[in-house]
Amino acid sequence: MSQEGIASLVDAIQQAAYPLTGSAQDYDALLKAIGDARFVLIGEASHGTHEFYQQRAEITKRLIQEKGFIAVAVEADFPNADRVDRFVRGISKDTTAREALDDLDDFPLWMWRNTDVLNFVTWLRQHNDTLPDYGAKVGFYGLDLYSMFASMEAVLTYLEQVDPEAAKQARHRYSCFDHAGEDSESYGYAATSGLNAPCEDEAVNQLMELQRRREEYAQPDGNVAEDEFFDAEQNARLVKNAEAYYRSMFQRRVSSWNVRDRHMAETLDHLAAHLERQGKLPKVVVWAHNSHLGDARATDMKKLGEWNLGQLVRERYGQDAFLVGFTTYSGTVAAASHWGDPPKFKQLRPALPESYETILHQVELPQFWLDLRDQNSAVAGLRQPRLERAIGVIYSPRTERRSHYFQAQLPAQFDAVIHIDNTSAVEPLDHPGGETASHQPYKLKAAEVPGTFPSSL
Repeated sequence: MSQEGIASLVDAIQQAAYPLTGSAQDYDALLKAIGDARFVLIGEASHGTHEFYQQRAEITKRLIQEKGFIAVAVEADFPNADRVDRFVRGISKDTTAREALDDLDDFPLWMWRNTDVLNFVTWLRQHNDTLPDYGAKVGFYGLDLYSMFASMEAVLTYLEQVDPEAAKQARHRYSCFDHAGEDSESYGYAATSGLNAPCEDEAVNQLMELQRRREEYAQPDGNVAEDEFFDAEQNARLVKNAEAYYRSMFQRRVSSWNVRDRHMAETLDHLAAHLERQGKLPKVVVWAHNSHLGDARATDMKKLGEWNLGQLVRERYGQDAFLVGFTTYSGTVAAASHWGDPPKFKQLRPALPESYETILHQVELPQFWLDLRDQNSAVAGLRQPRLERAIGVIYSPRTERRSHYFQAQLPAQFDAVIHIDNTSAVEPLDHPGGETASHQPYKLKAAEVPGTFPSSL
């Protein structure tokens, strides 16, 4: 596009933009645009940017208070997020939000153990405490699948409480995985290299057996029993899907990405069905990286044969889904240099000239949002494919173009985009210099592959 064309596009964006000034009314127009959508997916352009977490939380609060959203589902492992869910609904032994976040202790710690998440979880507990009964409280759920062995343990713990004989049978099935020593990656390698037989049948059979006993297990105590059964069922489903995921890691990357995002979509579908069984209108806010929530069909991912959660949700729910992305031009970010490293507060390089971020940077507003469904010259001008930046848990400025950019068509990728021109790093709850707040070494658990492996997103 010529310089004149860019200048014209920037002027059109300036006219169409909704400025964000820090007032309580900033997102009035966004909530109106969301309308009656039941699934609002809110992204982030990095896993370490304060403003993305903060603004996503503010939008979510309004969706809960003003539009009746009853669940927040995040890019975190299901059993780890379950501790947060129990805290915000007042049924755990944790007395503070910080304690409730303790199970979110896999790499990258700062992704969910940061002050913005802490503040939101504290708010959600306070909000839930004002509601009349347990069934009305807003839940907090994990969508991801890295916690294969933790989820097995969660299934066994549940069955030991409700049906000890079934727990023995489940333990026997899951013993198929014992050779891996609770190392998920080792399991995947052994199962695909012929060193050990895959445990696919055992994982599938355990899920089917649990589902067969639904009526028996889920009824006795109303909503609480329903929730506990759903948690156990979801953990069994996670084991099944994680088993496939860790095998696919040693086959080809596209397959593992697709298995992971398919699992996220399945989890969201089953969460919606669970809420409906409880007589609730399933209205769910989803928090994950732009790369998971922006429609993959509008990006390079389509050429690679990849799909993602945003695409799958749009295909299933149509106008009931509303997708929101974030962009930034410059600032700082919390990110690691290598897998397992503590975060560093890194300076973002200014966005590349041919990127969406640079176009939005030229608008004379420090932060604003755009309705990408509008039929105006700003949105029409943004339909030309451009580079878009994505930073996961690793940031590599020296290989910026190759490591952190992909081609996208922004108006087809999202329904709205929020641009914050200069952003700052999240504040981790754990010491970024190599120690956690409890002074334990900041390192990966030996038993689990790092979260967001292998894509860093």
